[in-house]
Amino acid sequence: MKIQQIHHVAYRCKDAKETVDFYTRVLNMDFILAIAEDKVPSTKEPDPYMHLFMDAGNGNILAFFELPNSPEMGKDQNTPDWVQHIAFQVEDEATLLEAKENIERHGVEVIGPTNHEIIQSIYFFDPNGHRLELTTITGTDEMFKKLDDVKWDMLDEWSKTKKAPKQAEWLHSKEFSQ
Repeated sequence: MKIQQIHHVAYRCKDAKETVDFYTRVLNMDFILAIAEDKVPSTKEPDPYMHLFMDAGNGNILAFFELPNSPEMGKDQNTPDWVQHIAFQVEDEATLLEAKENIERHGVEVIGPTNHEIIQSIYFFDPNGHRLELTTITGTDEMFKKLDDVKWDMLDEWSKTKKAPKQAEWLHSKEFSQ
């Protein structure tokens, strides 16, 4: 078996209507489908929910569940905010900067752009507290080839030492950045 693509990724939301409004208005995503049930189809557990589906482009779907009878949603207190996030790719750096201005016009605080050498990114939170990233690829084919060549060695070293391997240190060198 070979996976074809991600069909959807689902997250919890605090308010279905507010979530759809944010993703349609701020990120210009299309609201493509809503499903509401009184029982969970897989477990038959009585638990009403609203399940929303947003078009994230290229056949990618971002989904949300509002669960009114469950305890208030929280987040993993042991994981830093910057770790768990949803990243969306935009066409180029100009689009990224336009998106930042648009998001800020909607009253949302934006971090960045942040230069990761092979991508440029901005970061912000949706109304549910989910961290979002908009990114554009800035690396060259040569850079990605060099990274591809060392990925297994880096993983093996990390697995043994739990210290950052240095095979891709060139990515952040002064010589490279100039």
